[in-house]
Amino acid sequence: MARIRVLVVDDHRIFAESLAAALAAEPDVDVSAAGSGPAALRALERAAAEGRGYDVLLVDAELGALTGGGELPAVPAPRQEETAAVDGIALVAGVRAARPAVRSVVLAEKDDPRAAARALQAGASGWVAKDCSLQRLLSVIRGVLRDETHLPPALLTGVLRELTAARKHRTDSERLVESLTPREREVLRCMVAGLGRKAVAERLFLSPHTVRTHMQNVLGKLGVHSTLAAVALARRAGVGPADPGTGALGRDVVERGGQLAQ
Repeated sequence: MARIRVLVVDDHRIFAESLAAALAAEPDVDVSAAGSGPAALRALERAAAEGRGYDVLLVDAELGALTGGGELPAVPAPRQEETAAVDGIALVAGVRAARPAVRSVVLAEKDDPRAAARALQAGASGWVAKDCSLQRLLSVIRGVLRDETHLPPALLTGVLRELTAARKHRTDSERLVESLTPREREVLRCMVAGLGRKAVAERLFLSPHTVRTHMQNVLGKLGVHSTLAAVALARRAGVGPADPGTGALGRDVVERGGQLAQ
């Protein structure tokens, strides 16, 4: 019998342990639990290194919302630097990017079309109520392994509306980005990378004054009033950061009066 390896990721200890115990009673399911996003990532890495990777993640939609959420016994305690909260949607996106064969199902206490749409966009294969029956959850787990997508019927219309609106928003953003000159797009990519005005000038071999003018033009054409808003719009349009090279990539974006600080 092919066994399904499931990792429950939830910082509600009692819920996670109860769900793991219920799933473990199934003859074809192996289950572990993690009490935080970092713990889940370590569990995935360890399982992959041992050649027995997980098949399905069951991720709490509100992961990271609790303060002081502890580790569960199935996962070693984290090092101090790894205790930063990771929300459920971010975990789904990270796992989807790093381990596309792993299917993620989000467990939620309430129906939320916007959050469900975000989960699907991040790469989740399903959205299930926490109070659903065990048989319903097992059906979803087995279904996503057949590349099915599972949503409660009551959420379907709302999720489709959210996805359609997101696509329109992206299309509008793409149109605005296309209005930029090639040089302005270069500057925008540097902004997305978090470069300040001096770093952009060094990278593009321009004077800081010229870069300032380009940045002002970018904000004007995109119809925004701050660098952070321009970066958010660029990301919606699919604009990535400038490739690493000369210049100081990775600096924090700092705004003063709507402009990048030098």
